[in-house]
Amino acid sequence: MSRDKLNKLQAILKEMGSVLIAFSGGVDSAFLLRVAREALGDQAAALTALSPTYPEHELMEAKKFASALGVRHILVESNELKIQNFARNDPMRCYYCKSELFGILRRYADALKIAHICDGSNLDDTGDYRPGLKAAAEKGVRHPLIEAGLSKREIRELSRELRLPTHNKGSMACLSSRFPYGTEITEERVRQVARCEELLRSMGFDPYRVRYHGEIARIEVASEA
Repeated sequence: MSRDKLNKLQAILKEMGSVLIAFSGGVDSAFLLRVAREALGDQAAALTALSPTYPEHELMEAKKFASALGVRHILVESNELKIQNFARNDPMRCYYCKSELFGILRRYADALKIAHICDGSNLDDTGDYRPGLKAAAEKGVRHPLIEAGLSKREIRELSRELRLPTHNKGSMACLSSRFPYGTEITEERVRQVARCEELLRSMGFDPYRVRYHGEIARIEVASEA
C-alpha cells in the first residue's frame, strides 16, 4: 500500500512540473524533497527560512541533506518575532508564522518561474488543530503528501526504504511552541530555550523539550533516557 502511495506521489509531482518546497529538514519535508528531486530533477528546489525559532543544528542538518541531493537550496532570513500578532502568542500563532513563510515562498517561486509551492504536511496533520493550513490555503500551497494519502508512519517507512537519514528523526516543532499561549515570545526568551535544548542534545537526550514558564523551565525527555 505504501509503495502505491509513493507511485501516486511521484505522479502528482510530475504533473506539477516544478516545485519550491518549504524545507525544514524534518521527516516529512526531507522525504518530499527526495521524491521531488527524483521525479523532477532540477525543477525541484527547497527554501528554508532562517529565524531564532529555528535551531542552528537543524539548519546544519537541512543544508547537509539538500547538498547531498544536489538540489537548489535557498536560505532566507525571516524573523517572525517582529510580527506583533505572532509575538503576542495567541492560538493563531502558527497562522501568522506560516503566512509569512508562504508569502516568502510565493515571491521566490514567482521570481524563479516555479509553478507550485509545497510543504510537507501529511495526512495525520488534517486531524489536528493546524492554523498553518489556513495560511497555506490562502497562499495557494500544495500538500503533495496529503494528496497522495501518506501518513507519518508511511512516510517513515518509505524513508527507511529509501535509506534517508531522517527516517527515525524525532519531531522538532519550532521553538515558539515551547511557550504557553498568552506568554509573549521574545528573541531573548527563545535563545534561552535554544541554549537549554542544545545542552540536552549534547548530553544525548532525544527527544527533548524545554518549556518556558517565566522563571521556571519544565524539561521533558523520554522516560527511558
